[in-house]
Amino acid sequence: MTTFVFGHKSPDTDSTGSPLIWEWFMNHTGQTAAAKLLGEPNTEAAFMLTRWNLAKPEIIDNVADGQPCVIVDTNNPAELPANINGADVRAIIDHHKLVGGLETAGPIDITIRPLACTATIMHDLMGEHVKDMPESIKGAMLSCIVSDTLEFRSPTTTPIDRTVAESLAEDLGINIADYAAEMFAAKSDVSAFSAAELLRMDSKEYAVDGVNFRVSVLETTSPKMVLDRKAEIMEAMPQVAGEDKVNEVLLFVVDILNEEATMLIPNDLSKRVAEKSFGADVNGDTVVLPGIMSRKKQIIPSLKL
Repeated sequence: MTTFVFGHKSPDTDSTGSPLIWEWFMNHTGQTAAAKLLGEPNTEAAFMLTRWNLAKPEIIDNVADGQPCVIVDTNNPAELPANINGADVRAIIDHHKLVGGLETAGPIDITIRPLACTATIMHDLMGEHVKDMPESIKGAMLSCIVSDTLEFRSPTTTPIDRTVAESLAEDLGINIADYAAEMFAAKSDVSAFSAAELLRMDSKEYAVDGVNFRVSVLETTSPKMVLDRKAEIMEAMPQVAGEDKVNEVLLFVVDILNEEATMLIPNDLSKRVAEKSFGADVNGDTVVLPGIMSRKKQIIPSLKL
């Protein structure tokens, strides 16, 4: 039976590329696997697929009882298919904190490491098979690392991530700075998306003291493109919160080049979160948070009410 490999909902570059990388590895080593997506990839991930001539994996909305699965780039049931505990989860490869809530039919392989990118972990797990990766898979792996490290600007970046990326770039004959600029330009062009789509594009659910948040991050080299739509986005926040059954949507617009985030402040709850979580002095409907780049390492661990 074919093993499905997938990442989290609202797939970014790592949750689009890593399933393809592990699909290749499993098939290369005599197993039968198929990469899947739990939603449309974002603009940067779509750029990666086109750039490396990779077919977009099938989008699925659930998994059947007993379906063999490998979960990558998450271990959070809220980011996975509703029936994930009914599936046959065989392995987890991830770089986020352990959330809990997954149940498996038997013992499984779990690899969770404090690296910036799932693809970096996969590079090590492949061992000697790394040399057999085709150019397209190397390109996907490089793309994942450049994306998750924000070209090594993110505080999640480790020397291992950088070393793997530099080795892949050398093999591919690619200048990382030039390629990152192309990727970030693709990520920054969000003109075709509605306000609701922007709020869900790169988001994760997280609870603080019984209050459920959708924590949305938009990483961009053109923050003005998003902030010019501030009124429209803030108007959509209550609707998205209601539809997604959360109490509040928090949006952070990460300026990749200036290494800061702008948080939208539509109401008293978001103002309280900004003040208590980041020590911010809020005097309007936005607040700039210098040095804040990473949802995983800086935003979510800091959230307070």
